[in-house]
Amino acid sequence: MDSIDEQEYKKSFDFKIWKRLFPFLSRYKRVFLSMLLLNGLCASIDVILPLFQRYAIDHFIEGDTVSGLLPYGCIYLLVILIQSLSVIGFSRNSMHIEMNLGKDMRRDLFGHLQTLSFSFYNTTPVGYLLSRVMSDTNRIASMVAWNFTDILWALFYVCGSFVSMFLLNWKLALVVATIIPVIAILTWYFEDKILHWNRKIRKLNSKITGSFNEGITGAKTSKTLVIEDRNADSFRTLTERMKASGIRAARLNAVYIPLVLFFSTVAVAVVLLRGGTMVVDNVLKIATLSTFITYAVGIFEPIQMTAANIADFISLQASIERVTGLMDQEPQIQDSPEVIEKYGDSFHPKKENWEPIRGEIEFRDVTFRYPDGGENVLEHFSLHIPAGTTVAIVGETGAGKSTLVNLACRFFEPTEGQILIDGKDYRQRSQLWLHSNIGYVLQNPHLFSGTVRENIRYGRLDATQEEIEAAARAVSAHQVIEKLDKGWDSDVGEGGDRLSTGEKQLISFARAVLADPRIFVLDEATASIDTQTEQLIQAAIDHLLKDRTSFLIAHRLSTIRKADLILVVKDGKIVEQGKHLELLQQGGYYHDLYCKQFAEENAAKVWNSKA
Repeated sequence: MDSIDEQEYKKSFDFKIWKRLFPFLSRYKRVFLSMLLLNGLCASIDVILPLFQRYAIDHFIEGDTVSGLLPYGCIYLLVILIQSLSVIGFSRNSMHIEMNLGKDMRRDLFGHLQTLSFSFYNTTPVGYLLSRVMSDTNRIASMVAWNFTDILWALFYVCGSFVSMFLLNWKLALVVATIIPVIAILTWYFEDKILHWNRKIRKLNSKITGSFNEGITGAKTSKTLVIEDRNADSFRTLTERMKASGIRAARLNAVYIPLVLFFSTVAVAVVLLRGGTMVVDNVLKIATLSTFITYAVGIFEPIQMTAANIADFISLQASIERVTGLMDQEPQIQDSPEVIEKYGDSFHPKKENWEPIRGEIEFRDVTFRYPDGGENVLEHFSLHIPAGTTVAIVGETGAGKSTLVNLACRFFEPTEGQILIDGKDYRQRSQLWLHSNIGYVLQNPHLFSGTVRENIRYGRLDATQEEIEAAARAVSAHQVIEKLDKGWDSDVGEGGDRLSTGEKQLISFARAVLADPRIFVLDEATASIDTQTEQLIQAAIDHLLKDRTSFLIAHRLSTIRKADLILVVKDGKIVEQGKHLELLQQGGYYHDLYCKQFAEENAAKVWNSKA
């Protein structure tokens, strides 16, 4: 599965892509209608104002009188006041659309990301997602709210001005109208080029965000490896490439917009020449020419602004493609409509229909290969795990120990065959039903920003403080928590960075215990805990796993001697299975692993005693 950032978008301006915004925009139809009406009112007043000028020249200047000036001035001020209020109104509407449209898109994107499968996050860098969820949505919301408002005003004003000009003198109006097809041709020519380079800019922006994110989260590793200069060079290369792409896009705009201005100026110059001749010949009044020139010059700025906005909107398609591309990502693991109808989904669970889970698991003729792999990891594998069984999975690093667990937890699904939970294919029940009954403790656990208490409570949000403390005591985590500066209210930092790996491990273990799951998965759960602490919680683990189905992914073989079943994995295949003593007596791969590790542990003890 390729990263979504590697997708190439090559379509020119495509209305179908823009239609993808309609579901978001339709939520604010009334606000859009209000903005449209106020925008039209403001533009209409802009069109009317030159007529006030014509009236003033005809009646006050050429008429050489001030009679009626006071009511004229009052009406003029009233019109200006109405226009000011309309500007305030549609500005408020635009701000409302910008804030809420951005919020809705980010909320929907974040909600959609929660539904995507593990494989998606394995292939998609965090920086690329951040760029889409934050940068691209902000750009879309801002441009739709403000640039669209500008285009509407320009459209109303230019159309109104042309109507007035044709009413005043259709011959001069035709001269100004020649600019329209010229602008259309220029826009058609520059459209693809501007969009192409802005796509490159948005893609490079994602890479820069990803590089920046990795530079911060991996700062400690960078310093210990002394690769700061390499990171800086890599980041500098990305920013230079983005600068070069930005310059190319800016150059296109720098040619496109001045060309529009040039032809607009030529049209005005022709109007001045032709209109001046008509005044001299007494064919046209000076007041009418003055008003006409005001219109001709007045449409100069809206046409310039519209040209710039069209260029921006052409480039905006790149952001829309990236956001909708993320929304179009389908979860690899999905519940069927029938299952959702009965059990609900992740956001609307129907827990009243959830059956109690015992924890019996059966692999029935399972063949599996990863979505991005061509070779089967499992082939026609069958295994029955009675409820309450402790299964240990051992093997060297990278051997594929997590594959079985990922399948059992439905983080992946079999390519062929079935996996049954309590005698029923787990695809006939909801993912949330299964995941709510799994306690997963990782070797490198993730804690959420907040306090220790809040992180443990994630195991069960309605838990009382007494239940939280009981869960912590069950794994001896309370001894560590009480030594922290603020105890249970200590802030763990982003990702738990303020705690040691062992402390995070204990807290995540307490969190899993609080959830009271029927299935436990301990992925190297004691690997980051010192020997003394491991001894403290080993008895607790034995107690907690009693009568629960559990998977122990272990590197230290001493921790899995009591397992009911040991699966030995090598090169992605299960090569041996049985109990500890049975496997030792076979003298196979497990025997070799155990002897090798036993020798290493003894050597370490001897070294430590001498030290």
